Formats: sequence, structure tokens, C-alpha cells
Amino acid sequence: MSVVSTLASRADHELARAIASHTGTALMGLRKEAEGSIDSDTLRTEADRMANEIIIESLQARIADGDGLLSEESPDDLGRLDRERVWIVDPLDGTREFGEPERTDWAVHVGLAVDNVATVGAVALPAMGTVVSTGDPPHLPESNSAPVRMAVSRTRAPEQAELLHEKLGYEIVAMGSAGAKAMAVVRGEVDAYVHAGGQYEWDSCAPAAVAAASGLHVSRLDGSPLRYNQANPFLPDLVICRPELAESILVALDR
Repeated sequence: MSVVSTLASRADHELARAIASHTGTALMGLRKEAEGSIDSDTLRTEADRMANEIIIESLQARIADGDGLLSEESPDDLGRLDRERVWIVDPLDGTREFGEPERTDWAVHVGLAVDNVATVGAVALPAMGTVVSTGDPPHLPESNSAPVRMAVSRTRAPEQAELLHEKLGYEIVAMGSAGAKAMAVVRGEVDAYVHAGGQYEWDSCAPAAVAAASGLHVSRLDGSPLRYNQANPFLPDLVICRPELAESILVALDR
């Protein structure tokens, strides 16, 4: 779970939110401008490039001051391993969904890991017109869900989700990007998000920071903490859920 750090300031939270919002607005503009004029593959490629450029340019002052950077869309500079503070970003999470005009389940992730912990984060959901951030995390709404609703990948629901469906009766809800699924838990639209199909640090850093700041349980499937700014950024699984569900989920997954 994310913790308060003296190495992260209010300005960091505000910057993450501003960058995610600005990038999301630019992506919405690109999507509208390209409607019907270019094929979806070209649109996705241009969106990834443009979003990454905006985020890196927006972080230049922080990088110049000594912060590290890990982005899905840029070559990995392993000099980041010597940094206490590393910005971990996914310029367009859910590129597939972005290229489908009616879909809203894609996101922009701007996260900051401090001493390997996801501490600052902003997740923009541009097609939903919202940004959720650690600077002003939402209060976790009451759950009236019966049965418990669990977000999973729309393309590759993990075996663990089927296990929770069978053992605990959880209802499976397929969604697009990791950010959209995590924020669905934060916003009270579902109760849990379980992933085991393989991810990288940029897929979960910002969402994990926001989820933890909102009072949710955040961990690996075995209950261990998510650790960031590793030499190998592969971080394949996670659980984000309402705190009262964590024990039953982790016990059920410990086969």
C-alpha cells in the first residue's frame, strides 16, 4: 500500500494530475480529428507517440532535477535504478480501446514511485471526462453489490478470476485497460480487480497509488507488496479490492 513520503510533495500530486489531464485532452482531440480519416492502427500509433511526447516534455524539469523516468513508449534508461524518485508512466493505457470510437475504457497513467513504492499517481479517463489522483483521492463509496463484482481483462480473463467466481460466487465484469479497471474499483462501480495475465510497472504504478490512497487493498496475488523501479519492470499480477474482501480473496487464491 502506498505511504506518505517526505520525498513526494503536494506539487508532485498536482503535477501528475495536470499532466494526465492535459494528455487526455490531447488524445481526445486527436481521436475526434482522426475520426473517419485514418485507419485505427495508424491512429493508435500516433496516439502513443503524441501522448509520450507530451508527458516527457512535461516532466523535463523534474528529470533535470534528478528524477528518473520509466515509460512504456521510451527506451529504458537503467540510470533510474540509482534514483529515489522515478516517474513511471503509461501514455496510453488501453491502446486497443482507444482505437474503437465508442469505447471509454482507456486511460493515461502518470505515477511516481518513491523508494520503490507507488506514492503519487493520476489516472485520466478522458472519454469519461474525469481524472482520479492521489492529490484528492475519492472516498470509497459504500458497497451494495450482491454478488461481488470483479473487473477482469476483456481479452484474457485470468484463471484466478474463474477460481474466485467458482469459490466465492464473484460476478465477472470484462473491461478494457488496467487503469479503467482499477478506477472502476476506486469509483465503486465494481468491488475488485484481479489480474494475472502479465503486466509491467507502467500498467499499475499510477492506478495502485490512487487505489491505495483511496483506502483500497493493493498487493500481488500472493499478498506481497507491489515493488517499482526494478531492473526488470515486468510486474505480472495484482489484486485491487475493497479492504473487507482482501482476506477472502487472498485465501481463495492460495491453493
